[in-house]
Amino acid sequence: MTNSDDEALRVLRDVFGHREFRGHQAAAVRQVAGGGDAIVLMPTGGGKSLCYQIPALLRPGVGVVISPLIALMEDQVAAVRELGVRAAYLNSSLAASAQQEVERQFLAGELDLLYVAPERLLTPETLALLARQRIALFAIDEAHCVSQWGHDFRPDYLELHALARRWPDVPRVALTATATQATRREIVERLALGEARQFVASFDRPNIQYRIEPKASPNQQLVSFIRAEHPGQSGIVYALARATTERLAQHLCDSGIEAVAYHAGMEAAARRAVQRRFLREDGLTVVATIAFGMGIDKPDVRFVAHVDLPRSVEGYYQETGRAGRDGEPATAWMAYGLADVVRQRHFIAESAGDLEYRRAAGARLDAMLALCETAQCRRANLLAYFGESMGPCGNCDTCLNPPQTWDGTVVAQKLLSTVVRLDRERRQRYGAGHVIDILRGRRTERVARHGHDTLSTWGLGADLDDAEWRAVVRQLLASGDLEVEAGGHGVLAATDRAWEVMRGQRPVAFRRELAGPTAKRPRRAAGAGPGGGVGGGVPPAELSAEQLAVFESLRQWRAAAARERSVPAYVIFHDATLRALAQERPADLAALAGVPGIGQAKLAAHGQALLELLADHGAESAAAAGVPGTAAPENPC
Repeated sequence: MTNSDDEALRVLRDVFGHREFRGHQAAAVRQVAGGGDAIVLMPTGGGKSLCYQIPALLRPGVGVVISPLIALMEDQVAAVRELGVRAAYLNSSLAASAQQEVERQFLAGELDLLYVAPERLLTPETLALLARQRIALFAIDEAHCVSQWGHDFRPDYLELHALARRWPDVPRVALTATATQATRREIVERLALGEARQFVASFDRPNIQYRIEPKASPNQQLVSFIRAEHPGQSGIVYALARATTERLAQHLCDSGIEAVAYHAGMEAAARRAVQRRFLREDGLTVVATIAFGMGIDKPDVRFVAHVDLPRSVEGYYQETGRAGRDGEPATAWMAYGLADVVRQRHFIAESAGDLEYRRAAGARLDAMLALCETAQCRRANLLAYFGESMGPCGNCDTCLNPPQTWDGTVVAQKLLSTVVRLDRERRQRYGAGHVIDILRGRRTERVARHGHDTLSTWGLGADLDDAEWRAVVRQLLASGDLEVEAGGHGVLAATDRAWEVMRGQRPVAFRRELAGPTAKRPRRAAGAGPGGGVGGGVPPAELSAEQLAVFESLRQWRAAAARERSVPAYVIFHDATLRALAQERPADLAALAGVPGIGQAKLAAHGQALLELLADHGAESAAAAGVPGTAAPENPC
């Protein structure tokens, strides 16, 4: 181990309170601290921030962190300040006097980290300011925003390549939790990081249980899911439309679940208020469009739910990754149906993008549909998208309750033939509902008016009910045998490859829908990681009754300390640290310093209060047990 490695480990222990690096962290820190560029891909909660925070503390000058969300910088800065790190941010929320003070601190060398949005960074004024001080490094957070095909594309990120020209000797580190191999290539190319070392951790989040169920009554399905598995816990629900977020938030409130809506159409102040509530309160559910979530550091989000189909696997992974950052069990739940597929196909067909864009969007949607329709392990399917391979995980719905498959070749032929006959014989195309009416022999007014009860496939599908036929349509859309016509409002058409099925050249197997959702709890992930990575801490079930009482007292103390400092509770300590305290019950400052998550600054700020609280519990326990030398509780009688 080199002297620089020793120093990095000292900072990890003294500042961040962790005993050792995990995974690629040590190598990434060594690369950047030594002046080299890096690309760091680690899952949400995997400790990416340490890969620039520690080098910034080791190198002379100020580390400049480029963060895409102004609304969350305040909490990012508050979190590192609690660790004793000198940090500030520059953004439009600051008054002129506050901005001048930050600039003075920066020029005086009184900062370790300066957070700035890409839009602000690239202004002539900010560039001139940075040129007047030594820069330790540039950290480009959420680097996937550079991808023009991505779900979080930010045009200003494309201009960040200029940093390499202006500061050729300053190391740059690009960090993200979501990047396929294609996105990695974009990051390298667009940020001029061709010489950067890449540190790619596993994308697996074993503490998250992935579940997808057929959409019937999504609002009630969601309520039932939250009530049964996550009552009183924090969660995020994603929907595509702004109006849906408002209606669904109200429905949850009416059902006794505290919830609030969030979408880009709200005033900026209202959005900030929702973010602030979510970060500081326990048990709040935010119903949001994808405008909410990137950069959310709240560690105890216990579930992420989708009531509409995400547009891509990248988006789904990014959104579900906001659950369980603390490594405790969490759930990624989705209700998914035929209308979702039709809607997404229609969006792509009607988009203003060119042919290349529509093809790329179609490919991303196909991968998302494959994840929804798979009868194999969902986690294995998800990781395969990012270039990883694994066997069955044992902790997703398809592993816990394996779905059956059935030979659907004949059924597929009946449906595809109906779609083709409507086009050929009647020169008309229709949506799924009308096609199913024909197959089931349902003589509706529309069927009779158009004479569709004379088609040769009329009534050939009476053995399946509406829900089963809709599942068939959905899976044929997912397989590419059916498509939704542009501008047709859900109008179905058979694709060229469908002829292989109709001629009997390719068999079709369908996933049989399960009777209901799995209710098994997710497994606990193993192994804690610095920076709040997968695993940190002991789950509540492993605490004794006495330890649980101490843990709850510590939570109450933490809440009061957070209110006093106007920061989220997790900024004071994560639950993992409180559980370790409840288990180990350190009796002095030296022992307290050995608890994960307690660095020197937090030891100085909170150490005495923690020791007093733990000592009080120890005295109460001893008195209750009748230990000699302890005072028994006074008898009020």
